[in-house]
Amino acid sequence: MAKQVTTVSEEGFSMTNEIRDFESTIDATGEDAPDTLESLLAAYASCYVPALRVGGEQRGVGDLGRVAIESTGELNDDDKLESISFDIRVEAEVDDETAEKILDRAFELCKVHDALKESLHAETTIEGDAF
Repeated sequence: MAKQVTTVSEEGFSMTNEIRDFESTIDATGEDAPDTLESLLAAYASCYVPALRVGGEQRGVGDLGRVAIESTGELNDDDKLESISFDIRVEAEVDDETAEKILDRAFELCKVHDALKESLHAETTIEGDAF
Protein backbone atom coordinates (compact mmCIF):
# COMPACT_ATOMS: atom_id res chain seq x y z
CA MET A 1 0.00 0.00 0.00
CA ALA A 2 1.20 3.51 -0.73
CA LYS A 3 0.01 7.03 0.02
CA GLN A 4 0.18 9.60 -2.75
CA VAL A 5 -0.09 13.39 -2.74
CA THR A 6 0.37 15.64 -5.76
CA THR A 7 1.81 19.08 -4.99
CA VAL A 8 1.62 21.78 -7.66
CA SER A 9 3.05 25.29 -7.61
CA GLU A 10 2.22 27.50 -10.57
CA GLU A 11 4.55 30.27 -9.34
CA GLY A 12 5.98 31.70 -6.17
CA PHE A 13 6.01 29.79 -2.90
CA SER A 14 2.37 28.70 -2.58
CA MET A 15 1.39 25.12 -3.35
CA THR A 16 -1.85 23.24 -3.83
CA ASN A 17 -1.81 19.70 -2.54
CA GLU A 18 -4.16 17.17 -4.08
CA ILE A 19 -4.85 14.44 -1.53
CA ARG A 20 -7.37 11.92 -2.88
CA ASP A 21 -10.53 14.05 -3.39
CA PHE A 22 -9.27 16.86 -1.15
CA GLU A 23 -7.17 19.96 -1.70
CA SER A 24 -5.08 21.90 0.77
CA THR A 25 -2.88 24.92 0.30
CA ILE A 26 0.50 25.49 1.90
CA ASP A 27 2.42 28.74 1.48
CA ALA A 28 6.10 28.61 2.40
CA THR A 29 5.94 32.31 3.29
CA GLY A 30 2.86 31.87 5.48
CA GLU A 31 1.15 34.83 3.82
CA ASP A 32 -1.75 33.09 2.04
CA ALA A 33 -1.99 29.80 3.96
CA PRO A 34 -0.23 27.87 6.73
CA ASP A 35 3.49 27.54 6.09
CA THR A 36 5.29 24.23 5.71
CA LEU A 37 6.34 23.87 9.36
CA GLU A 38 2.90 24.86 10.65
CA SER A 39 1.46 22.19 8.37
CA LEU A 40 3.92 19.64 9.76
CA LEU A 41 2.98 20.56 13.34
CA ALA A 42 -0.71 20.23 12.48
CA ALA A 43 -0.17 16.82 10.87
CA TYR A 44 1.91 15.62 13.84
CA ALA A 45 -0.68 16.71 16.42
CA SER A 46 -3.53 15.39 14.26
CA CYS A 47 -1.85 12.00 14.21
CA TYR A 48 -1.04 12.11 17.93
CA VAL A 49 -4.67 12.72 19.02
CA PRO A 50 -6.02 9.34 17.85
CA ALA A 51 -2.87 7.68 19.21
CA LEU A 52 -3.64 9.31 22.59
CA ARG A 53 -7.21 8.05 22.42
CA VAL A 54 -6.07 4.49 21.75
CA GLY A 55 -3.41 4.84 24.45
CA GLY A 56 -6.07 5.96 26.93
CA GLU A 57 -8.23 2.95 26.10
CA GLN A 58 -5.28 0.55 26.31
CA ARG A 59 -4.02 2.00 29.60
CA GLY A 60 -7.38 1.70 31.38
CA VAL A 61 -8.59 5.30 31.30
CA GLY A 62 -11.25 4.75 28.67
CA ASP A 63 -12.50 7.68 26.62
CA LEU A 64 -10.31 10.77 27.07
CA GLY A 65 -13.19 13.04 26.03
CA ARG A 66 -12.15 16.36 24.57
CA VAL A 67 -8.47 16.51 23.62
CA ALA A 68 -6.61 19.72 22.75
CA ILE A 69 -2.95 19.92 21.75
CA GLU A 70 -1.06 23.19 21.50
CA SER A 71 1.94 22.42 19.30
CA THR A 72 5.01 24.63 19.40
CA GLY A 73 7.92 24.34 17.02
CA GLU A 74 11.05 26.19 18.07
CA LEU A 75 13.17 27.38 15.15
CA ASN A 76 16.94 27.75 15.01
CA ASP A 77 18.84 30.68 13.52
CA ASP A 78 18.30 29.24 10.02
CA ASP A 79 14.51 29.13 10.56
CA LYS A 80 14.61 25.33 10.62
CA LEU A 81 12.74 23.26 13.14
CA GLU A 82 14.88 22.62 16.20
CA SER A 83 12.36 21.17 18.64
CA ILE A 84 8.67 20.39 19.02
CA SER A 85 6.59 20.49 22.17
CA PHE A 86 3.00 19.43 22.78
CA ASP A 87 0.93 20.96 25.59
CA ILE A 88 -1.92 18.48 25.87
CA ARG A 89 -5.19 18.86 27.72
CA VAL A 90 -7.75 16.08 28.08
CA GLU A 91 -11.21 16.07 29.57
CA ALA A 92 -10.80 12.75 31.41
CA GLU A 93 -9.25 12.59 34.86
CA VAL A 94 -5.81 11.02 34.54
CA ASP A 95 -3.13 10.61 37.24
CA ASP A 96 0.50 11.42 36.42
CA GLU A 97 1.71 7.81 36.24
CA THR A 98 -1.08 6.74 33.88
CA ALA A 99 -0.64 9.91 31.81
CA GLU A 100 3.02 9.02 31.19
CA LYS A 101 2.01 5.53 30.09
CA ILE A 102 -0.59 6.99 27.72
CA LEU A 103 1.94 9.44 26.27
CA ASP A 104 4.53 6.70 25.74
CA ARG A 105 1.98 4.46 24.04
CA ALA A 106 0.79 7.31 21.84
CA PHE A 107 4.35 7.92 20.60
CA GLU A 108 4.60 4.20 19.76
CA LEU A 109 1.37 4.41 17.74
CA CYS A 110 1.78 7.80 16.02
CA LYS A 111 2.80 7.31 12.38
CA VAL A 112 3.96 10.91 11.93
CA HIS A 113 6.19 10.58 15.00
CA ASP A 114 7.67 7.46 13.43
CA ALA A 115 8.24 9.27 10.12
CA LEU A 116 10.26 12.07 11.74
CA LYS A 117 13.51 10.15 11.67
CA GLU A 118 16.80 10.91 10.03
CA SER A 119 16.79 7.63 8.11
CA LEU A 120 13.62 8.61 6.20
CA HIS A 121 14.77 10.60 3.18
CA ALA A 122 12.85 11.15 -0.06
CA GLU A 123 14.23 9.36 -3.08
CA THR A 124 14.01 11.89 -5.90
CA THR A 125 14.00 12.24 -9.66
CA ILE A 126 13.62 15.43 -11.74
CA GLU A 127 12.46 15.94 -15.32
CA GLY A 128 12.98 19.20 -17.18
CA ASP A 129 10.82 20.61 -19.99
CA ALA A 130 7.90 18.60 -18.57
CA PHE A 131 5.03 21.05 -19.22
